Amino acid sequence: MQIHTLKGYIQHIFLVREGDRLLLLDGCGRADIPMVCQFIEHTLQLPLSALKLIVVTHMHPDHAGGAHRLRALSGAQIASHPKASAWYAGLSGRIAHAVDVALMYWVAKRLGKPRKNGWYSPILKPDLILEDEQRLPGFSDWQVLYTPGHTDHDLSLRHVPGGEMYVADLLVQVKGQLRPPYPICHPNQYRRSLQRVAALPVASLLMAHVPTRPMASIPFEQIISDAPVLPKNHWYATKDRLVRKLGWGR
Repeated sequence: MQIHTLKGYIQHIFLVREGDRLLLLDGCGRADIPMVCQFIEHTLQLPLSALKLIVVTHMHPDHAGGAHRLRALSGAQIASHPKASAWYAGLSGRIAHAVDVALMYWVAKRLGKPRKNGWYSPILKPDLILEDEQRLPGFSDWQVLYTPGHTDHDLSLRHVPGGEMYVADLLVQVKGQLRPPYPICHPNQYRRSLQRVAALPVASLLMAHVPTRPMASIPFEQIISDAPVLPKNHWYATKDRLVRKLGWGR
């Protein structure tokens, strides 16, 4: 088993090779599709059909934006949490989707990246629905774990024999320190997810926005202590600004 780390538009992309079969640990972004295809065909010298499974850990643009197109190009299957398809449903969901795409562009600008097309369907159409603690179809060394909090449907993926674990956006880095991500939609679930990961026999954590770290170097107790107790997302932030501006609650 080899894990290839690719530098995506705004995140790390992890492509697993087992023999001549490939597993994409996340659906990456729409802007990442040409680079991923080129890596498979030119660097690995494999056909795109070698990509067999794409896991979407959650529906944000840099984790789900490339999934549908990569499936169309390779024939791979898409796997996700059962709640993923409903994340951007309805009017409020469509607004949240547009805001999240705008946030992706904001992050890209801060990273000095040129603007690229990042728009994607807000409704995921997975081939496979994943259950907590099951093994990935066709890649049985990888175990699925539900780790919600950032959204209501976050997945993490643990390579049981090797001890590596991909936790997507469970942690980010701010001014050199590991911190909870934004948004935190379900703070109580987020704390439980951190506690769950901390208790696992894992050697190293693979993260979408932080270089891979040894598990022993992650200050879980401090991060749990500092984690928000109330939701932190677009809606709550807007409400708080209105409260401060209009003087409500005084």
